[in-house]
Amino acid sequence: MAYTLDALRACAELEELILIVAPEDVERARRTLLRASGARTEKVVGGGARRQDSVWAGLAEANPAHELVLIHDGARPFVTPDLVTRTVAAAAAHGAAVAALPATDTLKEVDAERWVTGTLDRAHVWQVQTPQAFARELLLEAHRAGGEEAASTDDAALVERLAHPVRVVVGEAGNFKITTPAEAARATALLAGGGEPPGRRMDTRTGIGYDAHRLAAGRKLVLGGVEFAGEEGLVGHSDGDVVCHAICDALLGASVRGDIGQLFPDDDPRLAGVDSLSLLARVAQEVRGERWEIEHVDAVVVAERPRLAPCVSEVRRALAGALEVALPRVSIKGKSTEGMGFTGRGEGIACYAVCTLRRCEGHATRLEARERSC
Repeated sequence: MAYTLDALRACAELEELILIVAPEDVERARRTLLRASGARTEKVVGGGARRQDSVWAGLAEANPAHELVLIHDGARPFVTPDLVTRTVAAAAAHGAAVAALPATDTLKEVDAERWVTGTLDRAHVWQVQTPQAFARELLLEAHRAGGEEAASTDDAALVERLAHPVRVVVGEAGNFKITTPAEAARATALLAGGGEPPGRRMDTRTGIGYDAHRLAAGRKLVLGGVEFAGEEGLVGHSDGDVVCHAICDALLGASVRGDIGQLFPDDDPRLAGVDSLSLLARVAQEVRGERWEIEHVDAVVVAERPRLAPCVSEVRRALAGALEVALPRVSIKGKSTEGMGFTGRGEGIACYAVCTLRRCEGHATRLEARERSC
């Protein structure tokens, strides 16, 4: 589901994302999958016993101002922005559109006892995928008319019962659905080792960040947004949180946006004593504004004290919340220099950070657009 959401977030046409999951998974999905801020609204709702019940629950939460609705299987994580664009355009022109591929195998009708009863003309048979897109009012009407009938395998079937024509958009072989263990293994193999999803080229960048501050009495010590009571704090214009500052620089470096000093000058009186976790959240938002996804963040705190290990889980949660990423995408650990250097003498604390960003090819950043225009 995370891969599917990442794919859909790369589609400029989509203004609202509604994730429909089993009722017992709603809170978990809201906590681990959604992005709280950004250009589009994201929601999670609980589904029903049948497919159309789940879609209906999603429709009930959709903004009624939107004229088109796109339905996509969460188990198809390799959908491309191009396929979404073509499906939406066809629905805008015709009211209803589905992605599909022409059948290439010979198709047989088979009875309950597995005896062949006939051969279908595959020239007129297509295998339907998602996405499927519809005029919102048409889809609502189709669900109202067919909602009480037997379960339907897709929304297009409900629309067909209204005798409304459905336009076919040529789908993609890579847009397969993960239904069986074999398909799950295929998807895992495609993604293993950073492999690129079929039909989508991923631009991946890595950034490095570093920060260090002196220790001083009378200051509270904050690392990764977590206060360490009873310890000397770090001197700085802000709260001196070297972890947040190093991660900010890594993110800005990967997205080629300079460093934290350019974005938050240390002579700006409005930033005096500011919570650095809020600065990290702002940097993450800036990076996402360039259509980058934060794939992974890793940080190393260099200090003789305090011991970071007892608070690692709390720091990771704070950082993941500010970055708006799932907890497994954030790593942090502490190291000492065994008495060597300024950290070893207890004069200060340093932090190194590395981050990985990724973005679907074809979505230019505002920075790249400006550079091309010069």
